[in-house]
Amino acid sequence: MPVAPGSDFERRALRERIQGLVATEDLASLQALLPQLHPSDVGDVLASLDEEKRVALIKALPVELASEALAEMEEDEERGDILAALAPEHGAGLLQELEDDDAADLIAELEPHERKLILDRLPADEAGEIRDLLRFSEETAGRLMTTSLVAVSADISAEEAIAEVRRQGREVEDFYNVFVVDQHHVLQGTVPLDDLILSNPATPVATLVRPSDARVLPDVDQEEVGRLMSRYNMVNIPVVDSTGVLIGRITFDDVIDVMEAEQTEDLLLMAGVSDEEEIRGDWQVAVRARLPWLAVNLITAFMAASVVLVFGKIIESLWFMAAIMPIVAGMGGNSGTQSLAVTVRRIAVTQGSLERRFDAVGKEALVGLMNGFALGMLAFAIAWIAVLTFPDVSSHLPWVVLMALWGNIIVGSSMGAIIPTTLHRLGIDPAIASSVFLTTFTDMIGFVLLLGLASVLLR
Repeated sequence: MPVAPGSDFERRALRERIQGLVATEDLASLQALLPQLHPSDVGDVLASLDEEKRVALIKALPVELASEALAEMEEDEERGDILAALAPEHGAGLLQELEDDDAADLIAELEPHERKLILDRLPADEAGEIRDLLRFSEETAGRLMTTSLVAVSADISAEEAIAEVRRQGREVEDFYNVFVVDQHHVLQGTVPLDDLILSNPATPVATLVRPSDARVLPDVDQEEVGRLMSRYNMVNIPVVDSTGVLIGRITFDDVIDVMEAEQTEDLLLMAGVSDEEEIRGDWQVAVRARLPWLAVNLITAFMAASVVLVFGKIIESLWFMAAIMPIVAGMGGNSGTQSLAVTVRRIAVTQGSLERRFDAVGKEALVGLMNGFALGMLAFAIAWIAVLTFPDVSSHLPWVVLMALWGNIIVGSSMGAIIPTTLHRLGIDPAIASSVFLTTFTDMIGFVLLLGLASVLLR
């Protein structure tokens, strides 16, 4: 596989030279340099070119490098458009160089008629494998898996198994252990390669089998696959059908890509940005994705502002309330955001019962109680400075600030756990709407506590 030069200085110099060639659109020189790079770096170069230059460069590159570079590109970098722009024969040749899971991911981005043109030019067995993977829904184990694996029967000897591994291994990329199946191809477990090689040649494979720590059905969500592989430190995980028959495997490198995509999606949703917006998308897509949530936020902001109107006379008579209101509301929002982040992550990585998930509410309420008291006392001391500085400020102000801040931090921490847990119970992704509702709630409660207490104690 092509690799970049060894030292950091050499890699940096090569990268700068390539950037210069991209800027001048010197495709001939690029063609000579790119084989020195890892396919992922070649994918970055392709992404920096316009569509016409991408297609021209893909045609000029060696088939193996071109196919791997396309597979390494992100979906939002329009790699499917590059494949569609090639002649069907050329596209089929690129797919033949890839593992079936990578080929399925790439060709899934094409329109059905474009897909058919390429698949019809592949050998029947390879086209069939790709079509089988395309039957599974996106973001499931079935779409993520490869059917390329090494499996031996449990009723043969270690010597026979090694010979079988040699035969199958020539067609399989990056296998780390050997799956063991019975005569009906039902998964029995795995045998590490070192155990197989070091055992007595006459040893039955059945005595070397280790049960699989985990296995998944093809319709399992890809995020659950990543969670299982992380939990059990697995380099690959078997995929079986409902009867236990081994149908594929998922390797850790595919799961790394999945977890990165899932975390990016969660971060965008936590900020109220739809996952339909791509990181490199244009401004029109960004507007369509963000505007609905900003509109919801505008409406909820007016709801919070309505509380201020109710207490308008208090603010007129007590001018210093205007300076304290954003502090109380902001501290409640910050504590709620901390609680929200922890709770959403807890929901994402645990599969416990509903009762166990609601335990987080009690924990976050206790955290809010303690943090609110500590911060309330600090605000109490600062408010006394205001009392001593301004003669017209009531000596009850520190108590109002203490109780309002303490109460709003408790509310923020509690709601930061209650809102996402409740949304998840209702079948709504808690990362999508939690932050909008949380900030509105803490603003409203903060204003009510502060202005309500002020109307009682400071008038």
